[in-house]
Amino acid sequence: MKPISLAIMFSSAVFIASWTPKALADVQYQIDLTQPQHHIAKVAVSFPKTDEKLLTINMPVWRTGRYEVLPIADAVRLFKATDSQGNELDWRRTASGEWQVSLIKPSSVTIHYQVYANQLGDRLRHIDRTHAYLDASGIFMYSPLFRDDEVKVNLSVPKEWKSYSGMKSGNKAHSFIADNYDVLVDSPIETGINQHFAFKADGRNYEVVFWGEGNYDTTEIVADLEKISHQASAIWDGYPFERYVYMVHATSGARGATEHLNSTVIQLPRFNFREREDYLRFISTASHEFIHTWNVKAYRPQGLVPYNYQTENMTELLWIAEGSTSYFQHQLLLRAGIISAEEFFDDLSKRITSNQRNPGREIQSIAEASLGQWSSTWGDYAVNHSVNIYSEGYMTSLALDFDLLSQTQLNHSYRDVHKKLYQDFKVPMGYQVDDVKKILKGLTGKDYQAWWQQHVSSPVSLDFDALLSQAGLQIGYDKDAKTLVDAGLTLTGSHNDLTIANVRREGPAWQAGVNAGDEIIAVNGLKVTASGWDKRLADFKAGDSVELTLFNNDQLAKRTITLAEHPKGEQKISPVESVTAEHKAFLKAWVGIDWPFDSDGKFIKPAK
Repeated sequence: MKPISLAIMFSSAVFIASWTPKALADVQYQIDLTQPQHHIAKVAVSFPKTDEKLLTINMPVWRTGRYEVLPIADAVRLFKATDSQGNELDWRRTASGEWQVSLIKPSSVTIHYQVYANQLGDRLRHIDRTHAYLDASGIFMYSPLFRDDEVKVNLSVPKEWKSYSGMKSGNKAHSFIADNYDVLVDSPIETGINQHFAFKADGRNYEVVFWGEGNYDTTEIVADLEKISHQASAIWDGYPFERYVYMVHATSGARGATEHLNSTVIQLPRFNFREREDYLRFISTASHEFIHTWNVKAYRPQGLVPYNYQTENMTELLWIAEGSTSYFQHQLLLRAGIISAEEFFDDLSKRITSNQRNPGREIQSIAEASLGQWSSTWGDYAVNHSVNIYSEGYMTSLALDFDLLSQTQLNHSYRDVHKKLYQDFKVPMGYQVDDVKKILKGLTGKDYQAWWQQHVSSPVSLDFDALLSQAGLQIGYDKDAKTLVDAGLTLTGSHNDLTIANVRREGPAWQAGVNAGDEIIAVNGLKVTASGWDKRLADFKAGDSVELTLFNNDQLAKRTITLAEHPKGEQKISPVESVTAEHKAFLKAWVGIDWPFDSDGKFIKPAK
């Protein structure tokens, strides 16, 4: 098949001529962003001469950092292939992210196509009047034949734009060079109207690029990022980079972050930086992504090495890649003095409370959750029958850390496991389950087969009282904490909507046969609204039976539920009654700080 000629794609003859394929041992990309208002990029990629009869061209079906197959190629239009003489070549599409180009004789090949880029929240691609964020997996096609070849990227952008990337800079403005496609795909580009800052830490160069207006304080952020950057030695004995780029997006609603080879992008709504709670969310995310520079980018499970961009990359160790990163992120902030001990333990107590309230921890193991991540979806069933590789991986890391500290009389911790992984399994190597067990045995002299079966391969409910007591800590509700009645269900949260989002497994509503998707109309025969739901429940006490009138599959129905008791507020971590020197030493070996409580069990306020 030979598609219709698409002259409108490249109206400039100079533009086409400048990218006529040459006999070079590299792959060259030209990205035209000169009309960004329509979210469209015009792309030309030239591949070296080949004598293959069919040249395979791919666009990834997932992006690194997000373990989910995505419809990335849906944004591609106006695909066209030409030989070294500019003659159009026949091609056919053979998969969602694959094209095959037919060659009559040996030749270099240039691929032209258009990409629609308006997916900011996916951190995949976004182009507008003020900037372009280009994750290579969403913009740059590649050929497996030339995946290892050097890559050169040139951008055509509005004159006031400035361009940044973790890649090496080319020989002119808005140009970059990567050793191969794998480096390119893990080195996003931020180009546009932005603010740029730089600093040095431990002999490394760092850059911070801000796009979008917001209530952030650049001085505070840059200073705290510098503090984080000094903490790597708490875990690892070296750096996988010489230069690192933080990209910060102040957005109209998108939020999230993605790690890359020697850079990261962090997104928050533009007015979600100033309040302490919001700022902690931002800076903890920055710490998380910085840790990923080692844990995932420098070393990762065998199932992710090398990346296969056209299908799922299966491993039962995603919990180490993600959950352990979550586990370390606040420790680095604590060591850096960015957060207080009280803030650190508040975060931990919230995580423990969330874990205890998650019925899925009794059903799914963290190994199974890692393998299922590629096909996981959220919702009522997942809440009741699943765990999350981030939150449950955090708890598995905590349990393993405490076990290591105990087994080695505080001489080794979970940090040493990651130090060893970095030493012995740098990409292109990859580690497997037996490699982790071998490291654990080497540190402790203990066979971890039984521990692994209990805590990783099987669902587990941790005894947090026993765990924390080793560090002289306990968790619980304040003695004056009130209790609320609990119906065992969660509403969607939409304004004036009484539709049920989740029904907790084995809870009151579950036992009464209430389902997710049911719409509540009345309680004991009286109409109830979404805004009045909590107040209406407060009219009852635990043990009372109430009748819900609701729509189930559009049919009117009634269900009688017996209300349970639910503690109000979050649990708090505090010292045990009799704190010993051993407790204090354990905590110091664990998180790297001195005992943070005074004689009354209150947190010591940090010096200003």
